[in-house]
Amino acid sequence: MISGVKRSVVILVLVLSSVGVGILLRVLFPSIPVPESAVIASLSPVSASLSPKIHTLLFVGDIMLSRGVEKKIRASGDFRFPFLRIASTTRAADIAFANLEGPISDRGENQGSVYSFRADPRTVEGLSYAGFDVLSLANNHALDWGPDALSQTADLLHAASIRTAGAGKNETEANAPAILDLNGTKIGFLAYTTLLPESFEAQSESPGISHETKASMESAIRALRNNVDLLAVSVHWGNEYEEVSNDAQRALGHALIDAGADLVVGHHPHIAQEVKRYKNGWIAYSLGNFVFDQNFSDKTMRGLLLYADVKEGHIEKITTSTVFLDTDFRPFLVF
Repeated sequence: MISGVKRSVVILVLVLSSVGVGILLRVLFPSIPVPESAVIASLSPVSASLSPKIHTLLFVGDIMLSRGVEKKIRASGDFRFPFLRIASTTRAADIAFANLEGPISDRGENQGSVYSFRADPRTVEGLSYAGFDVLSLANNHALDWGPDALSQTADLLHAASIRTAGAGKNETEANAPAILDLNGTKIGFLAYTTLLPESFEAQSESPGISHETKASMESAIRALRNNVDLLAVSVHWGNEYEEVSNDAQRALGHALIDAGADLVVGHHPHIAQEVKRYKNGWIAYSLGNFVFDQNFSDKTMRGLLLYADVKEGHIEKITTSTVFLDTDFRPFLVF
């Protein structure tokens, strides 16, 4: 038998640690049979309380579903085709984010750019299949086919339960954050581009991109900061095909972290650039391509996957993996 003092100590420890009735009965009354299931059930809440849920956010590079990619999709007869080799990875993340390079629409008029993108509305099926939760629309191709195409893009994505940031049908929608709730942890997303004139910004009753001045970005971050646990900002910036960020990228990235962003994720250079810690935040200057038909170099046929492990509203760890594009412009991982 356990002595009176030892018994009191055991009772106190078990009660304070909330181990449960099953173990308590075994200690106090060893001669009474206690089912093993009662002991296991008693231990389970302790294990859960000691291990807060870690959520995984996945950020990928530029997705362009027009031009050469569209030809591959049509040849396959499957609008999920670009994502068939990577969907298990993107779907496994708690939140998957990408930059959508160009509208998805059957409306509008070509605005005359040398590189003007517009994807078939049915390509939304592939984005949904791949499990994307949030897409940035803030880029230099957002208005390739005019405001009607951009407006339809937002409608099609929202109908598929894919959130958008960085552009929209009016000024309010274009500048609104996307906020997702992961079991009580609120993750906020803002998106911008520095590559278009202010005339492309959305107005009160006309589609366009989000406000693109540095002051506007900082103001939006400060306004959102206390309403979310973690804040990620996507920026379409930099110089194409440069392997290292430029001075303007670094200055703006630092300013956005100083304003309150936890993570800044860049797109547009079409090749991967450096990922750096800055104060209490992280900056990925370019994730390169994810789905794109730029097969003229090895560097444009690969990109980065950026994983942010989030625990109790804070980034615990940032990791990256290289993703490669096959001859059909489909991303895949090499293990």
